[in-house]
Amino acid sequence: MYGVFQAYYATDIAQTSSASDISWIGSVQVFLLCFVGTIVGPVYDAGKCRHLLVVGTILSLLGMFTTSVCQSYWQLFLAQGVATGSGFGCLFLPGVTIVSQYFSTRKAFATGIASLGSGIGGVIYPIMWTRLQPQVGFGWATRIVAFVMLVTLIVPVVVLKPLIQPNSRRTLLDFKSFLDPPFVLFGGGILFGYMGIYVVFFYIQLYAQSRANVDSNLAFYLLAITNAGSIFGRILPNFVADIIGTLNVMSIVAFAAAIMSLSLLAIRNVPGIIVFCVLFGCFTGTFMSLPAPTTASLSAKHMSSLGARMSMAFMTAAIGSLVGSPIAGAILAQNGGENWNGLLIWAGVLMVITTACMLAARTAKLGFKLSAKA
Repeated sequence: MYGVFQAYYATDIAQTSSASDISWIGSVQVFLLCFVGTIVGPVYDAGKCRHLLVVGTILSLLGMFTTSVCQSYWQLFLAQGVATGSGFGCLFLPGVTIVSQYFSTRKAFATGIASLGSGIGGVIYPIMWTRLQPQVGFGWATRIVAFVMLVTLIVPVVVLKPLIQPNSRRTLLDFKSFLDPPFVLFGGGILFGYMGIYVVFFYIQLYAQSRANVDSNLAFYLLAITNAGSIFGRILPNFVADIIGTLNVMSIVAFAAAIMSLSLLAIRNVPGIIVFCVLFGCFTGTFMSLPAPTTASLSAKHMSSLGARMSMAFMTAAIGSLVGSPIAGAILAQNGGENWNGLLIWAGVLMVITTACMLAARTAKLGFKLSAKA
């Protein structure tokens, strides 16, 4: 839900900071979600899943509650970026790992259903905060969101339990994987994909207000609309992936996301913006739910290093999510802070490169067999 904060900070608490600086808060949050989720792997493998859930809950709530009293950019960076992001990272690994243990088939579909939580939260939290903020102020609106998080996080702390305990500790890197072309190319796709998709998520509200003359009240709902679209993108593609292959689906949705990103250059009206948000959310939701099953599919002959490969894939995602949006903010700052064409071309080119990497990974794995499951 950081997109609503990006727009709010730009006109209030951090109005003296550039769009690039403000986007670092959300970028660091997403970076730590992915990065911490990999480095705590040995803790999870040691059977400390419950400990990770408790620590993640405490850090996430601490970050949100302290965000509610922040009055400067650096306070927001530490509270919402570092503390909350670290908490999310501790919660992330059990969430993506445990579900697949309970299914022998349709694992991609099961993972997609499990990932619906973030999509639904991405709809509810922005709307909740947007409706509350004018009535009770920034502080209490943020605290109420934190209280709702507290209630929902009690459930995984109590319920989540690994079905299988790992026999060995995972390593963070498997250098032999760098000699596996399909995996390396897929990693490149994840890097550029995560660089590109968050540009739109962070800036869609500001773009709608600046270029499409969308009313500020409606603009704050655009992120929720995008996340609503991502709900379908977390279920339908994952269902299809179990039939035609995860890499095939990733290639298709990456191409669609590239087309959508570039098409935003021509959208200057409210209906077009709303349709764009729904479709973009649908296509990019797959990037939240399918990388883990795709990594597992590419590691079928390297199962002994699956844990390390998962860590490497999500580290790549972490790096991409860290740098993509701040660079976009720096591009936007040109031409008096109105270089929207440059920002959207940046996002679109990143998704085009993502598509090329995914197709190259598929070709490296199977050759030019168009009908093969990949």
